[in-house]
Amino acid sequence: MTHVWNGASVTRLMPTSESVDLLAMIEEMAAREIAPRAGDDEATATFPRGVLVTLGGLGILGLPFDEAYGGSAQPYEVCLQVLEELARASMVIGVSVSVHWLACFPLANFGSDDQRDRWLPEMVGGDLLGGYCLSESHSGSDAAALSTRAVGTMDGYRVTGTKAWITHGGRADFYSAMVRTSDDGPRGISCLLVDAASEGLRAAPPERKMGANSSPTAQLIFDDVLVERDRLIGEEGTGFTVALAALDAGRLGIAACSVGLAQAALDAAVAYAGTRQQFGRPIADFQGLSFLLADMATAVTGARALYLQAARLKDAGQPFGTEAAMAKLMASDAVMRVTTDAIQVFGGAGYTTDFPVERFFREAKALQIVEGTNQIQRMVIGRALQARPAR
Repeated sequence: MTHVWNGASVTRLMPTSESVDLLAMIEEMAAREIAPRAGDDEATATFPRGVLVTLGGLGILGLPFDEAYGGSAQPYEVCLQVLEELARASMVIGVSVSVHWLACFPLANFGSDDQRDRWLPEMVGGDLLGGYCLSESHSGSDAAALSTRAVGTMDGYRVTGTKAWITHGGRADFYSAMVRTSDDGPRGISCLLVDAASEGLRAAPPERKMGANSSPTAQLIFDDVLVERDRLIGEEGTGFTVALAALDAGRLGIAACSVGLAQAALDAAVAYAGTRQQFGRPIADFQGLSFLLADMATAVTGARALYLQAARLKDAGQPFGTEAAMAKLMASDAVMRVTTDAIQVFGGAGYTTDFPVERFFREAKALQIVEGTNQIQRMVIGRALQARPAR
């Protein structure tokens, strides 16, 4: 049975009445506690950790994970729509939750029962925040070329190297880190669950970015860091498989955040166009502006439909990696266009910090880069098309 939720911006068809209540709660909480502070947090580069603690208390940080470990086991189509609503209020909050889910993914999906029993409840329970360590300065898109080295010892692994572009770098409580345990190319990569308090692990100063400055992004420096052997997730040499599986899910998170940010820009543009008067009438009455708004709305709705299709494939246990790449590509390209056009609707006012659309524009650009650039998404999609059997 389908349940209808009429939100402030979107009417949604949800799978359960529980999911309707969840989205209504998130929309109300986001409007009250997240959206009003997003601009000030960005201007002062203040990381809103308190908001994430609140969301953790509401169960949001554990939303997709098994109830046996303290999660809610919600379908991914529900989880992503929660992310979208959060990102509509604050892109930084939406992405932070998505990255936390990404950091929990390896343990939740590839860890042993003993490992999950030991660590997962605390990770998804809301008190801890995770980071995901894959990229390095010389191996961004070419993840298989990573060189951070983990040398096996009697005690576990000694890790040395530098990870780059780490969301929550220096602020997370744990990291899922992809490291090299042998020189066997992609088969030489392993996944370690690293305690952020480990001796020898430190974060460089946060990167100076064009946007999303309230979300700390930093290099992580591993200087002979001891990681116990029981923190190896999966078998040695399976880390690249773990990373790719995590990225498929993570790309859907970025797609949902892109749609949320695009919806925020569309909402702002429609409201402004309805009240801004020129030539004695609202500018929304002019065909040029109304067509622009129509194209923006169509792009947002289309991107939402695609990420939901990919999520429903995932929920059904079907392959969804190609659709995840499509969703991330379409949604992040759409948010770049929509935020650009929102500034155009505002005119000169949109270029000032008096209105949020310039911030939306700066935040949107990151979404075309993270979780694999959109050029990488096109490569993934193109290879999948070539691999399809002829009919």
